[in-house]
Amino acid sequence: MGYEIDFLPVGTGEKCGDAIAVRFGNLYGPRNDQAVVVVDGGFKETGEQLVQHIKQYYLTDYVDLVVLTHPDADHAAGIAIVLSQLKVGCLWMHLPWEHTEDIADMFKNGRVTDTSVSERLRKALDDARGLEKLAESKNIPMIEPFAGIEDDSGHITVIGPSVGYYDELLLDFRCTPEPKVVSSFLTRTIQAGVGLAEMVAETLDFETLDDSGETTAENNSSVILSIQLDGHRMLLTGDAGIPSLTRAADYLEDCFEETSGWNFIQVPHHGSKRNVGPSILDRLIGPKLDEYQEKLTAFVSAPKNGLPKHPAKKVTNAFHRRGAAAYARPGNPMRHSKDAPERKGWVAIEPLPLYPEVDE
Repeated sequence: MGYEIDFLPVGTGEKCGDAIAVRFGNLYGPRNDQAVVVVDGGFKETGEQLVQHIKQYYLTDYVDLVVLTHPDADHAAGIAIVLSQLKVGCLWMHLPWEHTEDIADMFKNGRVTDTSVSERLRKALDDARGLEKLAESKNIPMIEPFAGIEDDSGHITVIGPSVGYYDELLLDFRCTPEPKVVSSFLTRTIQAGVGLAEMVAETLDFETLDDSGETTAENNSSVILSIQLDGHRMLLTGDAGIPSLTRAADYLEDCFEETSGWNFIQVPHHGSKRNVGPSILDRLIGPKLDEYQEKLTAFVSAPKNGLPKHPAKKVTNAFHRRGAAAYARPGNPMRHSKDAPERKGWVAIEPLPLYPEVDE
């Protein structure tokens, strides 16, 4: 069975998101021998690019499954374009207003109006509600993607979050009546500014990444997907952080599946050092190697001017020393494939090196 995973560039400058197209099956055969999936759609203009990409390279105007990992605009806005301009078999997205009265009350008049909601999150939730209405108007079935949900082909499985964990996270969303204060760790990071970070040395053996990273509840609510195709295993992580990834690994263990052994991994949240640490990477990839040996491919959705945060060099180094060839091509598309047609003008790219110095 062949497959191709395309990461399209999202945003300009430091802004970034995810827009991923996946096709698998007999890629040299007819459309009904294949499945096409979209995972996140980036911003509105990215949605236009996704539509064109699918028509040009996948030769279809039908998408079997669209997945919104979480409602941030840099993941969600383009989904509306995909739903509007292509035929879609099913939409997977969380409906937070179905899980808590606090959020449901904010939508009584069709919009989120509670003054405790940050403008960014208010817009995200409003856009997500808009996607629900758009899907309903086009008779597109919707499923909330919680751990254990599978697509019709049986090749794609949600391994996180669980319903229970999602409900816990909703209590910390910045749209509840009494939002929690941003943790001191995040506050210090924001106040310090990336430009003040000092450089520290790293080697293949010496790692400075630690397990103290924190991310928002919204990002931890990201859908985490396992794709298994004839023994090839792929992990798509969205913006999930350490707690969410750890629970997904626990879920795999509970299902008597390997937590490692992936052929392809999406580096979470554009390579942010707050989303991964050595412990979870040891579980998902394996322990540090004495010498570099490529075991798998890792893609980073990185913005054009995202450095030094996206991707953080200490993160790509951590993947490297565990045998993951990490790729980032800011502002340009990337493709990972097996038994797939060649594309004119697409060329092989080199993985990121092991950097001798990283931002602290």
